[in-house]
Amino acid sequence: MSVPPARVLVVGDVMTDIIVQPEGPLVVGSDRNARIRLKPGGSGANQAVWLAALGLDVRFAARVGHADVEALTAQFASWGVQAVLGADPDLPSGMLVTILDPSGERSFLTERGANATLGPADLPTTLLDGCRALVISGYALFEPGPRAAVTALMGEAKARTIPIAIDPASVGFLEQVGIANFLDWTSDADTVFANESEALALTGAAGVEDAMRQLGRRYRRVIIKRGAAGAILGGSDGIALQLPAPTVEVVDTTGAGDAFAAGFIAAELAGLNPVDCLARAIFTGAEAVTQLGGRPGQALPRPPASAMLA
Repeated sequence: MSVPPARVLVVGDVMTDIIVQPEGPLVVGSDRNARIRLKPGGSGANQAVWLAALGLDVRFAARVGHADVEALTAQFASWGVQAVLGADPDLPSGMLVTILDPSGERSFLTERGANATLGPADLPTTLLDGCRALVISGYALFEPGPRAAVTALMGEAKARTIPIAIDPASVGFLEQVGIANFLDWTSDADTVFANESEALALTGAAGVEDAMRQLGRRYRRVIIKRGAAGAILGGSDGIALQLPAPTVEVVDTTGAGDAFAAGFIAAELAGLNPVDCLARAIFTGAEAVTQLGGRPGQALPRPPASAMLA
């Protein structure tokens, strides 16, 4: 008898990414040739699509411009994601300009648009029905209206004992809203997926070991993404597990953290042990940086044996 895939609810932003790869340094007041591409994006949206690509049954809740609801719902369906999209009558869907440097690292210019008006009507508690995990993008907590709706949903998930994972999303926005505030808003989360910069910003720690311990006093499980250095997992007792990343050719780091989180969650819901979960997360994140944009460009290849340690 086949077991149905696990259902995950993801809450976060929908964006259109305008990705700019200049051929050299920007010239103030003049021109520079560049490669410019439009890609679907948004941290929560990327996570949802990666989770679906990894075989999970995924529900995604967000808010977009009214004119885009039908097209975006169909687009998500083509990725295997059930999108529940609120329609904003006034604001357009979000847009993001990503400027890539030669290493693949990014700088962002963001117009959140309809994402900033996500509200209770967009997040009814029935979205949690049948779910085994709730994944929240930190971007959904940076505006008062969405924050109230999202924290209420998190409270309902906690009451139903549905595990909650949070991705802090942006050092710039974390500092803007206040570190202590963000930690309070996410107190119901079980797992935090933070990159190294976010972990240090959230704690004021000098290094990842101390950051791990401090975050472990807030969250049951802490996973810190370290890019080319791999990732670490632990909690209040410090680092319990550390794995390296494979060497790959970096094209664009957009969405790598989203892919990483999806890889870990998918592996965990499949019943794998923490070592295999972290290995799968690292493999999926590494796969993401080899392509332009934040979503999988094709069916994911099976990870090599070295990425699924026993």
